Amino acid sequence: MVAYPNVETTKQLIKQLVSIPSPSGFTEKVITFVENYLQKLEIETKRNRKGGLIATIPGKNDNEHRMLTAHVDTLGAMVKEVKANGRLRLDLIGGFRYNSIEGEYCEIHTASGKVYTGTILMHQTSVHVYKDAGTAERNQDNMEVRIDAKVENAEEIRALGIEVGDFVSFDPRVEVTENGFIKSRHLDDKASVAILMQLMKQIKEENMTLPYTTHFLISNNEEIGYGGNSNITPETVEYLAVDMGAMGDGQSTDEYTVSICVKDASGPYHYGLRKHLVELAKENNIGYKLDIYPYYGSDASAAIRSGHDIVHGLIGPGIDSSHAFERTHETSLIATEKLLYYYVQSDMVAY
Repeated sequence: MVAYPNVETTKQLIKQLVSIPSPSGFTEKVITFVENYLQKLEIETKRNRKGGLIATIPGKNDNEHRMLTAHVDTLGAMVKEVKANGRLRLDLIGGFRYNSIEGEYCEIHTASGKVYTGTILMHQTSVHVYKDAGTAERNQDNMEVRIDAKVENAEEIRALGIEVGDFVSFDPRVEVTENGFIKSRHLDDKASVAILMQLMKQIKEENMTLPYTTHFLISNNEEIGYGGNSNITPETVEYLAVDMGAMGDGQSTDEYTVSICVKDASGPYHYGLRKHLVELAKENNIGYKLDIYPYYGSDASAAIRSGHDIVHGLIGPGIDSSHAFERTHETSLIATEKLLYYYVQSDMVAY
């Protein structure tokens, strides 16, 4: 028996998840996808009022609970202005830069349910017309959506049913390479959601009895700061966020191991839980890296800020170029799956 699900299945799940548009505030479709998957496994689920999904697997000890979370909401945008030139001005959802979406294909989701395609461009794109095409600032004033429809003014846009407040999602451009890489937008955090879905499936297929009742929160507002700060049972002792490991200069995280976060912008994570995760990784020959994410907050840190008396931690696959053109490798997915597999079967840390 292998101690982790088949990584090919995980990658296919990731492809399915990233292909479902779900900017924060527009997550009904992807939550339904996860909900249907879990209901087929006969796992108890319920939705919270924010639209997130909570799955619960009973354990031997129902007096002390665990909660694991990953988020399905992604970066995206909203129509800020229907412009007189027949284009759209955007307002961003989540923390990213306009330059990371320049030239990207997108979809505009109207309130009536109709979807239009488009491209996000600088207003001053044509080098044959604009002297400052390369130097103009990439910002809300200069960037716009070119709609794939014959529209030349605001009235014609509105006649399509497009209006201020419509959500705009970005083409994920997902691709799985033969040598094990998966590259796509929104691996943050749909790679982790796929991993938790696989973990729950494995628990059911192996008829595993968990030592503690364990909740799995699929949150839907993490990118805007409050996805996992509620619906935490009073019995919950340990709360583990599964989210991307941040890579870059000065970082230890890579695309081939599981990243165990020791501190982010919110402060240190629980020392005892961190040591417990490291011990599990060592005992089971799982490649891991300890790291600090300087400009980062997780659902676990949101839960702490909300006043919950919990032991909190954060792990996840290493993701390159976060909040832009992201990439990871199957070995990082496997390492994360394995660590979670052993974690949910382990005893809680002393607190």
